Amino acid sequence: MKSLSELAAIREQMKDKVAIRTGSGDIRVVVGMATCGISAGARPVLNAFVEEVAAANLTDKVMVTQTGCIGICQYEPVVEIFEDGKEKTTYVKMTPEKAKRVVEEHLKGGNPVSEYLIGNTKL
Repeated sequence: MKSLSELAAIREQMKDKVAIRTGSGDIRVVVGMATCGISAGARPVLNAFVEEVAAANLTDKVMVTQTGCIGICQYEPVVEIFEDGKEKTTYVKMTPEKAKRVVEEHLKGGNPVSEYLIGNTKL
């Protein structure tokens, strides 16, 4: 059994990651986590978004969450980004490495990564 101080330290360490998943923000990152998404690798993608948003100190403006089926199974893992006052952005065939780039360029820099978007014909 862990000591009370060890458990308190773990709780403090995880607090930011929980806030990212349950808080509110101007930007909402939604990862499709239905059976098709999970089997295509959505869980590591979700984890990468949570970790990268925290590492980039974006926890006050970005919330990372999950949903069920988005309806485009052939393009899983699918990530949708909702920003106040903007049209939804849909990223397809995501990987944890691609998630890192999306956090850096889109969430931090404001420029969607066009080659990962659903409208890209090079999929």
